[in-house]
Amino acid sequence: MSLKLTRSTHLFEQARKILPGGVNSPVRSFSAVGGQAFVATRGQGPYLYDADGNKYIDLVCSWGPLIHGHNHPIIRMAIEKALQNGTSFGVNSEIEIQLGQKLVDSIPSLEMLRLVNSGTEACMSAIRLARAATKREYIIKFEGHYHGHADSFLVAAGSGLASFGMSSSAGVPEKISAETLILPFNNVAALEECFSKYGNQIAGVILEVVTGNMGVVAPDLSFLKKLRELSKQYSSVLIFDEVMTGFRLSLSGAQGLYGIEPDLSCFGKIIGGGLPVGAYGGKKEIMQLVSPLGPMYQAGTLSGNPLCAAAGLASLELILEDSKIFYQRLDAGASEWRSLMEAHITRHSYPVSVAQMGSMLTIFFSPEKPKNYVEARTCDLEKFKSFFWKMLERGIYYPPSQFEACFLSTAHKPEIMERLAEVSLQAMDECFEMKL
Repeated sequence: MSLKLTRSTHLFEQARKILPGGVNSPVRSFSAVGGQAFVATRGQGPYLYDADGNKYIDLVCSWGPLIHGHNHPIIRMAIEKALQNGTSFGVNSEIEIQLGQKLVDSIPSLEMLRLVNSGTEACMSAIRLARAATKREYIIKFEGHYHGHADSFLVAAGSGLASFGMSSSAGVPEKISAETLILPFNNVAALEECFSKYGNQIAGVILEVVTGNMGVVAPDLSFLKKLRELSKQYSSVLIFDEVMTGFRLSLSGAQGLYGIEPDLSCFGKIIGGGLPVGAYGGKKEIMQLVSPLGPMYQAGTLSGNPLCAAAGLASLELILEDSKIFYQRLDAGASEWRSLMEAHITRHSYPVSVAQMGSMLTIFFSPEKPKNYVEARTCDLEKFKSFFWKMLERGIYYPPSQFEACFLSTAHKPEIMERLAEVSLQAMDECFEMKL
């Protein structure tokens, strides 16, 4: 079976002349799986269409924000209505205030918030605010957790359980990396050791509560509780990065699922309804340090952009129509898909595991579900590459990296999920050279 990508190949040849690697975000190059990436022309419901006329069931959904599927008519109409009044004002608009109010009403830990333009901006601003609130320098982050491309986040682990970060990207000075402490996820002993050694110098801790950037890896509740306990004990700011999980795992995000409130939270993806939006917020006493009320400066000409706010508000209102039923339906397809795959994996003793949280899912080519980044890195990447292409050739766009999550939408109806399950099992059999 082969996939025709003639026009996509031609377009990438043009793109490589003007864009580094031919892309504006590295994962679009398919460098982790090799081969020719496709160029999308439109999306509708659960489908993406490419420049060669191929049609794919989309399991990426623009990396999470399209929780209602592509080109949802209500969200599109909200954008069109807002567009009639202009694209940007440079002063407050009513709709950005409405979006902010909707967020505060939905997330118990949010008392105040600031809208920004991306998840990266939200996380970058949150750690600056943590430093402003504590007058300390060090930030703890965890291996395999991604918080955007700001310098402070592009660090890799050093040696030892509680290690200072080292630059993982050219252009990031070592002195910036040295302000970040890197710990293994779900490791209570490392957490206790780090706070014992550096506690009075730690401004804040940032983490993806449920990760999506090393594949779906869930936290141990005992780990989260200890993290909350230690951050309070040492007066460090606890920051939950809910850019992927906010409004996807529940109406109150991952923090609502686990019943632990952070001091600050970062949001993005779904609150933009497919357009670029982010937000950070939390306790009023901390947020009042943000300019113009306080000394921590952060600004953005397009923050709270009326088109983005309209899309985000429409997306949230679709969820709020009946949030309980919404999440039951959203999560059901992923649960059924996981169950069918796990049964097939067990039947044939494949060294594969499936991790699922709500509508997020990762197929790990490893016999055990990873609990941290080191374990995730043991996956068979060659098997994954084979699986990816066998899926794509059959019209399923799975994330082009072992270390990413699938994101499903309400447009992934039962008949779509049936086709997805059928293709997944076929592709897996072929990966292990078993034709049924």
